[in-house]
Amino acid sequence: MLGLMQNWPLLLHRIIDHAAIQHGTREVVTRAVEDGTLRRRPYAEIRSRALRVAKRLQREGIGIGDRVATLAWNSDRHLELWYGISGIGAITHTVNPRLFPEQIAWIVSHAEDRLMFLDLTFVPMIEAIQEKLPSIARFIILTDAAHMQPCTLRGAVPYEEWLAEADDDFAWADFDENTAAGLCYTSGTTGGPKGVLYSHRSNVLHALACAAPDYMGLSSRDTVMPVVPLFHANSWSLAYSAPMTGAKLVMPGAKLDGPSLHQLLEDEGVTMTAAVPTVWLGLLQHLEGTNGKLSTLKRVVIGGSACPRAMTEAFERKYGVTVAHAWGMTEMSPLGSFCSVKPVYQELEGEKLYDLKVKQGHPPFTVEFRLTDDAGRDLPWDGKTFGRLKVRGPAVAGAYFKRDEEILDDLGFFDTGDVATVDPAGYMQITDRSKDVIKSGGEWISSIDLENLAVGHPDVAEAAVIGVAHPKWDERPLLVIVPKAGRTPSKDEMLAFMTGKIAKWWLPDDVVLVEAIPHTATGKIQKTALREMFKDYRLPG
Repeated sequence: MLGLMQNWPLLLHRIIDHAAIQHGTREVVTRAVEDGTLRRRPYAEIRSRALRVAKRLQREGIGIGDRVATLAWNSDRHLELWYGISGIGAITHTVNPRLFPEQIAWIVSHAEDRLMFLDLTFVPMIEAIQEKLPSIARFIILTDAAHMQPCTLRGAVPYEEWLAEADDDFAWADFDENTAAGLCYTSGTTGGPKGVLYSHRSNVLHALACAAPDYMGLSSRDTVMPVVPLFHANSWSLAYSAPMTGAKLVMPGAKLDGPSLHQLLEDEGVTMTAAVPTVWLGLLQHLEGTNGKLSTLKRVVIGGSACPRAMTEAFERKYGVTVAHAWGMTEMSPLGSFCSVKPVYQELEGEKLYDLKVKQGHPPFTVEFRLTDDAGRDLPWDGKTFGRLKVRGPAVAGAYFKRDEEILDDLGFFDTGDVATVDPAGYMQITDRSKDVIKSGGEWISSIDLENLAVGHPDVAEAAVIGVAHPKWDERPLLVIVPKAGRTPSKDEMLAFMTGKIAKWWLPDDVVLVEAIPHTATGKIQKTALREMFKDYRLPG
């Protein structure tokens, strides 16, 4: 027997409808890419413009299943495109501009995108490769006529002129909630980029999970600044969960430096923000150098790569801002876990509390964990046993776009490629990527633990650890450091700082100072490039 409730499909345009009706005057504030001025549009206007986008797209011949590329910073225009494109059953393909031009050409061609919307910033890059983008019929530049610059892109037109050709007298299309809504490619750190195809249903369920109190904890009283780009793993759901709850949105555009972000945080009264650790490193350095303050900010969500303990302590102890460590991946929409404090740990304080906060946390409803050995046998959740972390849920990928490979195990779990522990309370801690863990004498050493410890040294701006060949132990850790300006921490200083905080046999065999550490297009340390840099390196002795 089936239930007798209404059939109300979980479609993304219902989110912007709700925001416009219930929170219509709440603002979306954008720092304009063209000139850095602030533009303010309430949710009611965002919905109206999204309807115009949908109507105008249909005139371009775009329909259900067609892919439409966006190459853009976080802005009100990018947000309305998300809803307008998916509102007719088309697919928003968010292209990461930090990829190499050749990678961009490959994924746009692989996706067979029909249109591309792009910010002025990226016009020169796309002009250089447009002949490698044969599927793109025309390019719409996200600006107005006054700021439009001469370009050679096919059919190029200012977005505001293109949009002016349609009104908002339009009804959203009606289709199944499992219809594809978004396409995001992985950064391709293991082989070529892989396309993850989200559905309306998966994105709505994911946004509901993210907004819950133990996770993003959003409400209509919040002002949210998503520094994490809309082109990075679904913007951690914030483009959906913020309008869903009626939170004010602050879009920083292209200016992501410490001073620019601090100005927006203060001027717009931001209460919650989210980004990768490298962004917050710049903000903290700016605050330290200017004796700045964070007068309204209450919560910072840090993900994308492991959050150094020192960063968490700086935010909480110096500025009174609660840090929440989050983990996930493109294939998970992306949220997989969040480190909020359960009642079982509510008595923790001081160093023991920070021991907890370095973990990636517990999964929301809609995400299930499995920890196995290499043979697929389940391992105990004792907080000590390392294993392969596997996941499943309604917002976890079951296959890659246009690829035939099987990516799930016999129980339907996806192997994340991470090595982790899970404690009895369900808190997960990543110890390494399976390809990055250092195997020394048959035992595993966590490069992430060593990196987080090294960043706690007052002279260190960033740190990375890789395994280097050793004739006796197979591999030993090499610590690579970017020092803070004017500082030159020595090997002896670093090893003395780390001694007693980790097992003695985990201590790096050598320390090397560099000007910069390579990063992937999503801000993670690029271990493959780092290993290439040090492929001929020989450890002392």
